[in-house]
Amino acid sequence: MALLTKHGRDAVTTRSVAEAAKVQPPVLYRLFGDKDGLLDAVTAYGFSGYLAKKQSPASGGDPVEGLRVGWDLHVEFGLGNPELYLLMYANPRPGAESPAAQKAFAVLDQHMQRVAAAGRLRVSVARACALYHAAAVGIVMLLLSQAPEQRDLGLSAIARDHALSGITNTSQAISSSTLPAVANQMHALLGNLSGTSNVLSDAERSLLLEWMQRLLGSPV
Repeated sequence: MALLTKHGRDAVTTRSVAEAAKVQPPVLYRLFGDKDGLLDAVTAYGFSGYLAKKQSPASGGDPVEGLRVGWDLHVEFGLGNPELYLLMYANPRPGAESPAAQKAFAVLDQHMQRVAAAGRLRVSVARACALYHAAAVGIVMLLLSQAPEQRDLGLSAIARDHALSGITNTSQAISSSTLPAVANQMHALLGNLSGTSNVLSDAERSLLLEWMQRLLGSPV
């Protein structure tokens, strides 16, 4: 972690880490498998404090406000730990996200599920998570590309609020424009019926899911 913070990713080699830890390189391979495994362990270690703050929200409170707070924590972490953040997000590989990034995204998904269950989500949970995550990462990358004294931190709040307005409703009144939100709410709550109620058969539950997908215009 010290090598990464002081000198960047290129300084985190098996040789340099072995020398700093006063062990032979084979020890690192035995513990972590390869350099990617070592870097995953570094991100998990450095990201643990952030994840502790970004815990799954309590059942009470405004779920949309929870998304707002989560965004601000994400940006704060990225600007405070630039090398670690770049290690996690600057070189995306399909199916090869760092375990820490996967955990953070899972927490975002839990937040978004609460918004859907409250009838406040106007797109699918998957689409909302993708858009909100992409916008937050993009803002952090932009700010990190600039000198600290040149950064316009107000851009983060503007991007956050625009992203929220695109995926959430401010009112729960039912209308044609909020119909997708109702479908999302029903989809989020439908899981509570599974295994705990005989109200719907499996076939009925499948049919209801198909109807909700049609209301949304895309898979839920």
